[in-house]
Amino acid sequence: MAFALPFGSLFLTQEIKVSPFQLGFFLIASPIASVVASTVMGRLSDGRVQRRYMLAAGGVAGAIGYGLFAVLRDYWFLLGTSVVFIAITSSLLPQLFAYGRQVSRGPSMVVSVLRTLLSVAWVAGPPVAALLVAKTGWIGLFASTAVLQLGVAVLALTLPVPPAQAEDEAEEEEAAGPARGGMTVVSAAFLFLQGAVALSVSGLPLFVTTELGGTAGDAGLAMGLCAALEIPMMLWFGSLANRMSQHRLVLIGAAISLSYHGLMVFTESIWQVMAAQLLHATVISLIMGVGITYFQSLDPGRPGHATTMFSNTQIVGSMVAGALLGVSQGLGFRWVYGFSLAMCVCGLALLLAAGRLTAPSRR
Repeated sequence: MAFALPFGSLFLTQEIKVSPFQLGFFLIASPIASVVASTVMGRLSDGRVQRRYMLAAGGVAGAIGYGLFAVLRDYWFLLGTSVVFIAITSSLLPQLFAYGRQVSRGPSMVVSVLRTLLSVAWVAGPPVAALLVAKTGWIGLFASTAVLQLGVAVLALTLPVPPAQAEDEAEEEEAAGPARGGMTVVSAAFLFLQGAVALSVSGLPLFVTTELGGTAGDAGLAMGLCAALEIPMMLWFGSLANRMSQHRLVLIGAAISLSYHGLMVFTESIWQVMAAQLLHATVISLIMGVGITYFQSLDPGRPGHATTMFSNTQIVGSMVAGALLGVSQGLGFRWVYGFSLAMCVCGLALLLAAGRLTAPSRR
């Protein structure tokens, strides 16, 4: 995913020569299809279908989808490929995290380690992908991605079947389930919080180059620094999540998010942006790292559904962020952090409200 996703818009504009309307429609239709496909796959995986088969299906769909991207150059065929095959492969991440939860039989470091490896992939993936585009063109990039997706399918079939859950454990998890409405409020909170992260990341290069007079290299260094800081933090906060309230940890993440985006609104130099990445890495580790385990703990009997809900808040939040980035283009890119600050306020308020709704229900 770290190979293909960062270059999707560039591929459409440079290679396919799409109009602004076509690009916007593509970037809206594809995430919506991903939400639908992930939701369906999540429900199936919590039923009688083994999760490793769902992972294999996602890998095969990705191999077909990106294989078609390597050879197709018609906009409508590419759109159809995206909303069918690429949408199905988007279920891979939530299903993988759900499998990690299932095989470890409850909260553990497994999910945190998987999330850390995702950060590692996003540190290494885009630079390698850029090199592939430069040396082999778009065919080489998407063909390589298709091969990787096929490897996912093969590896998924070798995964062990998780042990069956004992009846007493199932009853205990059911009794510890969330109160009615708790998951909905938490999902709304994370939509705002993850949308703020997406908006700040996508707007950082524009903010640095237009408002602070920096270069694209400065922006790349800041994002690389943030990603590198995330790796040890993911593991540390993952271990903390097994010893203290996960709700409290994500609340801390939301509060630090207010500090980060508030500081960025008033930032006047590149070094301040660099220093602030320590805060942003902490936010991402708590909201997008511990957040996965938090969602799974809210609905422990359905890890596929819970993880998909988390993933969907990220997708929808990114769509909202894209719209706000367009608005910021007309107002000035410092508004990126004004909008993200407002989203953090909404997310924190909803998390505080959710604290009363997500208490274990014994009814």
